[in-house]
Amino acid sequence: MNTTLPTLRLAAALLLGVAAVPAPVRAADWYAPQTPFTLYGNTYYVGTHGISAVLITSPTGHILIDGGPTGAAVQIADHVRQLGFKVEDIRYILSGHEHFDHAGGIAALQAMSGAAVLGSPAAVEVLRTGQPDKRDAQYPDLETMDPTAHTRAVRDGEVVTLGPLAVTAHFTPGHTPGATSWTWRSDEGGRTMHMVYADSLNAIVAEGRSFSRNPLYPAARADVERSIATVEALECDILVSAHPEGSDLWERLAQRATLGTAAFVDRAACRSYGAKARATLARTLAAEGQR
Repeated sequence: MNTTLPTLRLAAALLLGVAAVPAPVRAADWYAPQTPFTLYGNTYYVGTHGISAVLITSPTGHILIDGGPTGAAVQIADHVRQLGFKVEDIRYILSGHEHFDHAGGIAALQAMSGAAVLGSPAAVEVLRTGQPDKRDAQYPDLETMDPTAHTRAVRDGEVVTLGPLAVTAHFTPGHTPGATSWTWRSDEGGRTMHMVYADSLNAIVAEGRSFSRNPLYPAARADVERSIATVEALECDILVSAHPEGSDLWERLAQRATLGTAAFVDRAACRSYGAKARATLARTLAAEGQR
């Protein structure tokens, strides 16, 4: 991966959730190893330690959400295999948002699995071409990606079905024009949980650009405010955010030894996630002289 200074600034902003970055963060942190684990029932964490990816399994095939950063596809594929599943049984790969740290591995995982890659129209256009969206507030601090084959755009609210699986798309733009969160249900021991993969909601910008005064994306503020409200209103028992620390995933995992998968259950998690995003938006707007 090209660890240029813009990439390092973006890495720091994404990890810290702030508009102004006080110190560089190594992009290599995105690739830190992580043992895969069960979140609940048929849902598993298969991402790196720094970037989330989630596998939802069924006897008729699997659904993968996000592909990690560029170069992480092998690590994610190995995690799928470590759990006893076949990469070739992944039928759909769902995109969270169209940045190289979350979607950079999608093209390689698509090639390994033959899966169809689904996302919002704006996200699919970036995945299909591999070229960053110039409307994005973080452009030009965005790397190109390998073009992804076999893509299809979904509608807001569309339910992606695969055998017994049903995963719903919720468009949550603002962080990027094409950002999408996903919801589904998982069963374990006779109990059903509402699962949420919440995409990034942070209003952050590249140096020299404005989030609230972006002529190429004038609706960014309204979009992120609406997206925060969307995530806060979801039926939400177990939350995984695009950056795992955003949903306190590692603290919850540490409690799993004593609590089992109940450690991941927090019905206030989506509201807490939204509150953090509102705070980031407020800081960004204040830095830009907005209220």
